[in-house]
Amino acid sequence: MGNAEGRAPRRAEPRGNPGSFDELHRLCKEVFPPQLEGVKLIVTKTLSSHFQVTHTVHMSALGPSGYRFNATFVGDRQLGPAEVFPTLLGDMDSSGSLNAQAVQLLGERLRAKAVFQTHQARFVTWQFDGEYRGEDCTATLTLGNPDLLGGSAPNWVTTLNVGYGGAHASYYHRANEQVQVGVELEANTRLQESSFAFGYQLSLPRANVVFRGLLDSNWSVGGVLEKKLPPLPVTLALGAFLNHWRSRFHCGFSVTVG
Repeated sequence: MGNAEGRAPRRAEPRGNPGSFDELHRLCKEVFPPQLEGVKLIVTKTLSSHFQVTHTVHMSALGPSGYRFNATFVGDRQLGPAEVFPTLLGDMDSSGSLNAQAVQLLGERLRAKAVFQTHQARFVTWQFDGEYRGEDCTATLTLGNPDLLGGSAPNWVTTLNVGYGGAHASYYHRANEQVQVGVELEANTRLQESSFAFGYQLSLPRANVVFRGLLDSNWSVGGVLEKKLPPLPVTLALGAFLNHWRSRFHCGFSVTVG
């Protein structure tokens, strides 16, 4: 039977492509506050329209202190705000450990990515991804960790990864320009453990302030407050985290220049 007269079609507008599968989890993770402990100084320098470097110095009383150097190169072909091809990323710490990533466009709908990781002088992991972008779907083939399911809409993204070790699901929702929330659920079949986390982000553009909060199943609560200081290219961040179950508390402060 046909639709009743006056009834709106099920899809009034095309949903569009959900984007890269890696980016689906990223939206949810960015809502959560980053762990901040000790003192951190980040200096970013743009050398040209294609090349950028970042220096990070972290001093911690709980974990190892050190220095990290990051270099990013982007090509001339840009398909979106966060899609520039080719893209080369390299990150090295003071012990000589390296994380490298290369992303290239093979056609209008095909993308390839390679990821390599070393620990000091020892080669650790590698991963190759092939991605196909359709009109309203994305298919990804990964040599390493299989990605099976993902979906999205203009204001929400839901993602599910299933592998031999367990499953990872996330849900991201953008309520408005100021409020974003994210939920993550991870299950580890080898350790017979599961965890749940809820994060939120509050933005005050007029005050140049962003606050991210966290609550998880390990009885941890925390938050990070970021404040930009225009016209200076400086961002100040203050974070504090408390684990009620283990009676642990730590806080940190960071300065980002660039």
